[in-house]
Order: sequence, then structure tokens, then C-alpha cells
Amino acid sequence: MVAERIDGKAFAAELRERIAQQVAALKAEHDLVPGLAVVLVGDDPASQVYVGSKGKQTVAAGMNSYEHRLPAEATQADLLALIGRLNADSAVHGILVQLPLPDHIDETEIINAIAVKKDVDGFTVANTGRLATGQRAMVPCTPLGCLMLLRDRLGDLSGLNAVVIGRSNIVGKPMAALLLADNATVTVAHSRSRNLPEITRAADIVVAAVGRPGMVRGDWIKPGATVIDVGINRTESGLVGDVDYESVAEVAGGVTPVPGGVGPMTIACLLANTLTACCRANGLPDPEGLTP
Repeated sequence: MVAERIDGKAFAAELRERIAQQVAALKAEHDLVPGLAVVLVGDDPASQVYVGSKGKQTVAAGMNSYEHRLPAEATQADLLALIGRLNADSAVHGILVQLPLPDHIDETEIINAIAVKKDVDGFTVANTGRLATGQRAMVPCTPLGCLMLLRDRLGDLSGLNAVVIGRSNIVGKPMAALLLADNATVTVAHSRSRNLPEITRAADIVVAAVGRPGMVRGDWIKPGATVIDVGINRTESGLVGDVDYESVAEVAGGVTPVPGGVGPMTIACLLANTLTACCRANGLPDPEGLTP
């Protein structure tokens, strides 16, 4: 068996096109343009690249992009004041504070200062709680992208056994909540799970988000299973995922590559969330096909 290569890059391009079409319709029918504000503190090179890419894709989708850069020595009070202004700005429908922040700033306090309805990262405790309890929430972008890829490949997820490797608040826990909401049977595994290969070999779906290069190997995978690799690890040989692609591809039915799998979906889903936030802020129905 040779696994299908799940092309997240192509799916994300199609998703961005659908978003652009809905943004154009929103403007034509309601004279509304979604606005995304991205805040960068300091000059971390990787963060600068991410912020630049987000800005370009926001504009390409027909949305307004607002970029705010603060020096690395900016105080927590400075950042909170900026977030307060963005919370009050009716032209801004989504706020994203690029992580990581400098060590002297409390990330948790900053994230929870973002208005819940503008939290397009889905990281505030309010949105996290709503997602966990099955209420309408802003959903973290990476798990949302993974869910879209899974639905596209498998259709109905009801009754399937899913293993999520990793229990982070950003990926693992919300991914488990989304899979449960789609009626999968979900196991959350992590670094202290015993007999992890045995656990994953029983799964129809494996989502690897643990941050260990090549950790998941082919002999961990049930024949025909779908494997979603969230890992992005920089090694001497380049970017690699948490999945050993070559060995897993010999067993699985489908697997995402790194790069070109989940990564492109994350920014596309950020745009989807911004459009969703705009619609909700103006009492309009959620955009079609962009929410769980």
C-alpha cells in the first residue's frame, strides 16, 4: 500500500478562493469588509516572516490588514493598551498577537485580554471553554484545518477511532474536542502514555502534534489509517514533521507531508475565522463551510 499524499497546500489554496468569494459577496451585499489586526512584539525573524505572510494573504482575500509592531522592550501595559484600542475598533473583526512574546510579558494575560468575539486564534479561556462544552466558539486555526482535511478525505467521522498525540491547549485538546463533536471515539495520548505504538495501531485516525521529529513510524499505524502530521521541526536536514513520512506512507491510507500539509491550512483557517468573526459581529449567518 502507498498512502495518498494529503495535499494541504492545494486544499488551502481552494479554501482561500472560497473565502475571497464570500468576502466579495459580503462587501457587495452588506458593505462590510472583514479586518484582521496582527500584533508583533520584538524582531524575532520567524515571527516577522509569519506576520508578513498573514498580511499578504489577508489582502489577497479582499480583507483589510492592520499590522502593529511594538519594540521588544515594550511593556505589558503598552501591549494591553493596544489590545484595548483594537477591541474597541469596529473596523477590526479579528485580533492576533503573534507568539512567542518577550519573556517579561505574560502571554496568558495578553491572550485573555482579547475580546472573545475577536479572538480569531481561539486561544482565550472563554473560547476554549465553549469549544470543550460544545458551544459556538472561535476555533483554533490548526485543529480546524486538520478537521477540514479529515472531513474531505473521510467524510463522516462518526464511530471512527482517533488518537491525538499531544495535549497542548493550542492543538491537542481542541483537536480532541472537534473530533468528539464529530462523533469520533477519541484517545488523547502524550509523552507519558504507556504502550503508545499499541494505542495508535488501533486508530483509524492519528493526529500527531507532539513536537518530536519522526516519532511516529510505520509500525505504529493501522493499515489504511489516515495520519495528520501537525509537527514542524527544524533539523539539520530541513523541516520535518512528527511523522516518519516514508515508513508511514507504506502503511497508511493517507498522510499529510511536512511541509505542504497542515501548515498552509493554518493561515487559511485564520482568514476563515476572521470572516466568521465579521459575520457574527454584524448579526449575519456564519459563512458557508468555514466553521465546524
